[in-house]
Amino acid sequence: MPYLHLTSADNCLAHENVVLLAFRSNSEALSAALAPSEFLFLQKAVEKGVSMCCFPRAEGLVLVCLLEEAAEEAAHLEKTRQAASQLLRDLRHYRAESVTVVSHCPTSTALAFLEGLLLSTYQFTHHYSNPQKKAAPDLRVQWACDAAPIGVVDELNALVEAVFLTRDLVNEPHSHLDTLRLTAAICAAAERYGFSVQVMGADEIRDLGMGALLAVSQASEMPPQFCILEWKPDALRNERPIVLVGKGVVYDTGGLSLKTPESMEMMKCDMAGAAAVLGVFVAAAQTQLPLHLVGLLPITDNKVGSRSLMPGDVIRMYSGTTVEVTNTDAEGRLILADALHYAKRYQPELVLDLATLTGAAVRALGSHAICYMGTADTSTKRALEASGMRTYERLVELPLWEEYAEDLKSSIADLKNMGHGPAGMISAGKFLEHFTDYPWLHLDIAGPAYLRTPSGYRPKDGTGVGVRLLFDFLKHYRQ
Repeated sequence: MPYLHLTSADNCLAHENVVLLAFRSNSEALSAALAPSEFLFLQKAVEKGVSMCCFPRAEGLVLVCLLEEAAEEAAHLEKTRQAASQLLRDLRHYRAESVTVVSHCPTSTALAFLEGLLLSTYQFTHHYSNPQKKAAPDLRVQWACDAAPIGVVDELNALVEAVFLTRDLVNEPHSHLDTLRLTAAICAAAERYGFSVQVMGADEIRDLGMGALLAVSQASEMPPQFCILEWKPDALRNERPIVLVGKGVVYDTGGLSLKTPESMEMMKCDMAGAAAVLGVFVAAAQTQLPLHLVGLLPITDNKVGSRSLMPGDVIRMYSGTTVEVTNTDAEGRLILADALHYAKRYQPELVLDLATLTGAAVRALGSHAICYMGTADTSTKRALEASGMRTYERLVELPLWEEYAEDLKSSIADLKNMGHGPAGMISAGKFLEHFTDYPWLHLDIAGPAYLRTPSGYRPKDGTGVGVRLLFDFLKHYRQ
């Protein structure tokens, strides 16, 4: 069922609940939709700086949302999304089940408002004994706009559905999402949305020689998986595929380099990179994105047991590189390295990897930005940053200078998996770079992927970060 419906602007006020959207400087445009007493109240509210008003009527609510105009487009659209999230509180307070949005703003502003409203309706209530009692009513959102192209509505529906799927997977506890269940969810999504998936189990991974993925998983009773997703429609804008790699650690104890209880509490989110890649494929397939995409998802957990990988062990990677494992909690870069080497098979135009990789990224940027680095050309980086501003999944580029490789030198193997100095997010990227020979970008999403408190339309826990960013980047790729 679509999240957003298009309806005629002529009959919008016949609906039960209505949101009137306008710029504060253009509040006069709302006079025809409001009773004289309501409009007089609104004018007084505008003078006092109020941005939202609610007028309960017998037939339903009329909510007014007044926006400030801004010269900076990206910030304006983000404030609009946040305003929509705030307005949802009124709708939820009145237990509204449907609402029609009537906009007196440009289409881009209206779409940002609708996006923020829809993304804010997300709820994860699967594990309550009475989910219906805990959940707010589902909200049917309609957009009264005769001129809106239906493709815009379809794309927004597809994107919201993809983000919600990603959030659901990140929020599932390990008791309900081990390696096999995540793989089953990926296969179910592929069948439902129309892209292909190939699954390699432990035996095939061993035959390939993916020593890192095998080593990280060796303490677990659950086998590792390696999923290869592909979307290749008839019409294509790229000659060689774009490869998306997602870290799929379904639970990370840190291994013998054990995490603290506080940080371990949220480690079900360590597969957020893989979930985001899946979300991008879901959105791409639903919108028939004209790009050849390949997704590589190494999936495992990182547990403690009698067969645990030990600090000081040396493993042989899929590439043949030997790595001294100085810290078993730096497992994500190991499994990503195997996947990045596998990506060479496709001679890709571009590879992007997403991973909740380092605490250093969180300490550097908090939850407000993604740190990224890589070897892709400047125009690709600027295009990705532009998508980051449009979606407000913003990025900060960090250097990959050769000096950062010094900390990864080992006295007994080709590399160490972790340095001992500061800037751990860069040394992690420098480690990954060793396994690439193509244009590549690494996105460390550890900060914004999982929130301890909600932030507007980004809920507590899994946010689905990366889906909107990469879909926007791919939508504009080579245009």
